Amino acid sequence: MTGFRARAAVGAGTCIGAYLLLAGYPVAAQPAWKPEKSVEIVVTCQPGCGPDIAARTIQRIWQDQRILEVPSVVLNKPGGGGAVAYGYLHQRPGDAHSIVLSGAGAVVNAILGRGVGYKDLTALAMMAAEYVGVAVRADSSIQSGRELIDTLKQDSAALTFGVANSLGNANHQAVALALKVQGIHPGKAKTVVFQSGANAITALLGGHVQVVPASVGLWVGPRKSGQVRLIAVTSPKRLGGEFADVPTWREQGADAVVSVWRMITAPPELSQAQIAFWQDALRRTTRTQEWKRDLERNYQSDEFMAGNELNEALDALHEQLKVLLTDLELTKRRGKGAAGAK
Repeated sequence: MTGFRARAAVGAGTCIGAYLLLAGYPVAAQPAWKPEKSVEIVVTCQPGCGPDIAARTIQRIWQDQRILEVPSVVLNKPGGGGAVAYGYLHQRPGDAHSIVLSGAGAVVNAILGRGVGYKDLTALAMMAAEYVGVAVRADSSIQSGRELIDTLKQDSAALTFGVANSLGNANHQAVALALKVQGIHPGKAKTVVFQSGANAITALLGGHVQVVPASVGLWVGPRKSGQVRLIAVTSPKRLGGEFADVPTWREQGADAVVSVWRMITAPPELSQAQIAFWQDALRRTTRTQEWKRDLERNYQSDEFMAGNELNEALDALHEQLKVLLTDLELTKRRGKGAAGAK
């Protein structure tokens, strides 16, 4: 009904404008929207996580390149697989001064019935994607992804995984999908959830968990210092640079490709002018040299999407993830703390 009313209003406005023009009256152009106060970039995890790092890069680009005429602030709201951050936005219908940078957690939430789903918000743009690196401590007896799979085939609870920041998200999928295609029930693996990738890595280094899947960019430091061993990446082919020697899951017999989305979402009920402003501003952000350098530095790929293309991609992801999350038995845990430790 809302869409019908909007179309009717546009039609009426067009007729009135044509009448005024024919009558010799000047017709004012529809004013473009732009932010009138400070913009909040809400992040679904704690400082130091992948989205937090990306949000602060975007904030810096906006300031340096004058993409926004108003200041911006990064606001961390971790919890519930993004449920806290998405809920914060959902309470601000029509307010385009708050956006959230996250993965595809709202798609997972829609499947699990966990808070606000992706159709309850306004998807603005997919900014980038990156792959997940699966790591163990440098002194671990697990030497490869193949050994990890073989160990869990003998005992699916032999190792404890640490993931950020919710069950069912891309980090969790990075191992669960590999186990599933190898005939191991992914729901049997022991998994502990942390509020950020940095926290999960700290737990790995402290020996509290044995395996951590996280965005590859987070592994550069720990790997250079010799603290961890990467045993698999979720890319379709090997990455370059620092990770050129790390085999993919596919190379190790598990056809598991998983990417972490970096997506910007806004509250519901935004006007077309508000959506148009943000899509233009975000596209301009991804065209800056600083953004391109940041993608290269963090081994991310430029996969900008917006509009119908993005909405269709979200719907397709929703259908794909329903199968995996059902195998993980997360769909049976609605309302029972699906984002907690397992």
